[in-house]
Amino acid sequence: MWIGSIEFDLLLGDVHSLKEKRSVVRPLLAELKRRFDISVTEAGYQDQYRRALVGAGLVAADRAHLIEVLAAVERFVAARPEVELLSARQRELRSDD
Repeated sequence: MWIGSIEFDLLLGDVHSLKEKRSVVRPLLAELKRRFDISVTEAGYQDQYRRALVGAGLVAADRAHLIEVLAAVERFVAARPEVELLSARQRELRSDD
């Protein structure tokens, strides 16, 4: 069994309040959950309205599938026009490590 996670540091576009930030981040999280069937959360920068730290994780039977899904998630986030992807950090872990 393989466990994978990816963390995105995002710069939000034309956002001027935490309420506007929620209107950008919540739909992004919902779409990631729906499209890729993964667990996602806003994991940092909750008090900053132009930044978001989003984390996603999944469990897969084999490493190839895990890497494929994480790469697709990263491409999806990078292609979103309302956010700028500053960095992405990916990690894979085998269950017996």
